[in-house]
Amino acid sequence: MNQTEIINIFTKKTLGLTFVLSAAALAFAQEKVGISGSVVSKNNQPVPYASVTFSNKANKQFSDATLTDEKGQYKLDLAPGAYDITIEAIDYQKSVVNKQITAAGNIGALSIDPEKSATNLKTGDIQGVVITAQATKPYKVELDKRTYDPSQDIVSKGGNLQDVLQNVPSVEVDTDGTVSMRGSSNVKFLINGKPSALLGISEGSNALQSIPADQIERIEVITNPSSKFEASGTSGILNIILKKSKKVGFNGSVVGTLGYQPRTMLNTNLSWRKNKWTWFLNGGGGYSESTTTNRNSNFNYDRNETFQLLRSDQETKNKNYSKNYNATAGFVYDIDDKNSVNLSGTIRTFDNETDGRINYNYLYNFSAFPNPYTLRTSNGINTNLAFQGDAGWDHKFNDKGHNLSVSLSLQSNKSDNSTDIYQESNYLLQRNALGSIVNILPQMNYTLSNNAQYSLTKSLIGKADYELPIGENSKFEAGYRIDRNTNFYDNTANEADGLNVPFYSLNKFTNVTNYDELFNAFYAQFRSKIGKFGYQLGLRDELSNVKVDYRNLEGTTINNNKNYNNLFPSVYLSYDLGKDNQFLLNYSRRIDRPRSWFLIPYFSITDNQNLFLGNVDLNPSYVDSFEFGYSISKKKYTLNPTLFFRRTTDDSKVVAYQEDERTNIYYTTPINLGTNDQYGLDFNGTADVFPWLKLMGSFSVFGYKTTGEYSYKTIDVKGNNVIRTQSYAGDGMSTRARLNATFKVDKTFSFQLQGFYRGPQNTASQDRKAMYALNLGASKTIWNGDGTIAFNLQDIFNTRSMRSVNYLATGVRESYMQWQPRQFSISLTYRFKQGEKVEQPKRKKDINSNATGDDQQGGPM
Repeated sequence: MNQTEIINIFTKKTLGLTFVLSAAALAFAQEKVGISGSVVSKNNQPVPYASVTFSNKANKQFSDATLTDEKGQYKLDLAPGAYDITIEAIDYQKSVVNKQITAAGNIGALSIDPEKSATNLKTGDIQGVVITAQATKPYKVELDKRTYDPSQDIVSKGGNLQDVLQNVPSVEVDTDGTVSMRGSSNVKFLINGKPSALLGISEGSNALQSIPADQIERIEVITNPSSKFEASGTSGILNIILKKSKKVGFNGSVVGTLGYQPRTMLNTNLSWRKNKWTWFLNGGGGYSESTTTNRNSNFNYDRNETFQLLRSDQETKNKNYSKNYNATAGFVYDIDDKNSVNLSGTIRTFDNETDGRINYNYLYNFSAFPNPYTLRTSNGINTNLAFQGDAGWDHKFNDKGHNLSVSLSLQSNKSDNSTDIYQESNYLLQRNALGSIVNILPQMNYTLSNNAQYSLTKSLIGKADYELPIGENSKFEAGYRIDRNTNFYDNTANEADGLNVPFYSLNKFTNVTNYDELFNAFYAQFRSKIGKFGYQLGLRDELSNVKVDYRNLEGTTINNNKNYNNLFPSVYLSYDLGKDNQFLLNYSRRIDRPRSWFLIPYFSITDNQNLFLGNVDLNPSYVDSFEFGYSISKKKYTLNPTLFFRRTTDDSKVVAYQEDERTNIYYTTPINLGTNDQYGLDFNGTADVFPWLKLMGSFSVFGYKTTGEYSYKTIDVKGNNVIRTQSYAGDGMSTRARLNATFKVDKTFSFQLQGFYRGPQNTASQDRKAMYALNLGASKTIWNGDGTIAFNLQDIFNTRSMRSVNYLATGVRESYMQWQPRQFSISLTYRFKQGEKVEQPKRKKDINSNATGDDQQGGPM
């Protein structure tokens, strides 16, 4: 069965199941009645955004909860019966009343008394209730992470994960889809606490675009991960927590999106919870087009002899056509009060076709043949099919937080790429015995080539985590994790020097590689609190084994085996100045392991004048990271300034060079250079300026200092073997800024402006220009809250492009890139039902609790 058949069957079955479950929703809805009511203060004034929890006395599965609107009113559906109704609100005392629900209608006003002394308890943090109503604070600071809630992000509605990340504090997304944190792109992505087939196991902009924004519950920004997390990702971890409904009965939503450049998406989130079973299905698909523009101008300042190349201009335009489908289905079964098991499966397909066109124009220092050029057109096809299966068991020894969880994840990702290239040139170079160009003749030359890449990646991730509370304020945690990754790459490259002539193999680029990784990790950490002082101490031990078996048709064979055994400590300290007002100080040590394709020589060829070469001798980089922050959260605002310092040793950088300066071929390769120090201030905050205006902003200023230089052998324009040295040392300052302004026109309509600015950044080898962009979004609630229509316009002024000047040992290269020009979209969301169920009673939250979604938590993904 081929991939197209799998996609067709998958699509039909998904749509069929959607219709069946939608029909079931109507049946379940008939078992309940619609009620309404209000919450008022002692002097009969409405209480907005109060939590109203209905606990069914006979059957907890029929319990539910909701929030009042700005007028203190609420609506929800309940099964008839006797209920304990708990009302809670900021600055008010908790109130509990009993009522019998017999039929649909208004149950009247529920009264609540003010607190004797107001507190800053947030409605969204009330223990035992999970509410999907819009949170008052989209950004929350915890001991070891920052949590971003995208529900108030109007600009990214109907978009994807890449759109959402552009709005997350401390995170930047470059024009090519590269994600970075505080100026470093070595970010580790997790889905519900672990690598996922939804990201194709390895990260990339295409993968980020395949996860709909509507499926994301929150994003955890972990700039300084504790020992509980895997140690890779030196700039931090982004943990994407996907939605998993806790609602009783059948619930779900469907969202469709249309946009330009052409973009269509249809996604659904469905769940069914009854008795001990919870079933869920998330999935959908989409089609999109995008245009990428690259321009490079090379100035060779040391080529001053007659007939030597002085300048070349290159322009690349790629048109991408992409289709993606993904689905996750599974269940959670509560065996008893102490044990539960979960099982889920994920399938993801991604198909992409790229039409590329590269123009090379040359300028020589004579006029006999003034306009030599090369035209290179290409057509590339990429197909990707990924699977993932997850199983887990959770055991509670008691209700005080003494827990054991075990999980196993199996993943595979198969990718097929093929590229056909046609190239024509209108010149013929004549060289002397030394290799110098002595003449250029007007003569048409044609070259045909094709490149095929096949890769198969398989991963196994097993985890066991143990939690033991010690007294009221302390906890001990320990765990084990194993990661086994096997990668197989098969690359084939052929070329023909002319039309209608046989192809011959490019032996360097026709190769086979087996790449294997095995990581074993153990961790232990202890947290406690003494008065206002809290601390968490952790230590992680990771044993790494990496094997590379590479061979090509040229006869090159590489068998490389590297072993590492590293300790990674972490320290977190906090001091409470008051409620939601504290100082935070932390330290962690991390590792940056080379990506697999960074170790493979002659990995691929798609542009024969700009070639990437892997480096099998590349070693990991290590980073020591320190942070000192302050966090305060009040009713109207939150502030979180953080000072940070990060030192990377054996820093890995991609360097550029030429093997032969008589040609116009440039190579790039990763190497270990010296050190890289980064330091600065990262400031994030929110403010409810007026009832109709909310602001969320972030600003960072950071300095950097790098050391290191790269020496390489090359042939100069006279044919002599020489050694060139390129310095990568430098220091400087750069800035990042983002501001979101959300305007509430009425209770059903809001719009948002989002501005972004990235300041220039200069080193000895590169000057990167400033970049800025402005986005617009609008959202309207319809159908009595069951639907939402949203519009967004990305990059209003079409200014989001990356410009830089790179200084090479043989010249200067000016570069321009625009990954995605201005685009807009409109989306429609329909929700089958609103209102969340009450969770089972939870234990009292311990100090410094990492309450949700850490490396070992999240859904069963």
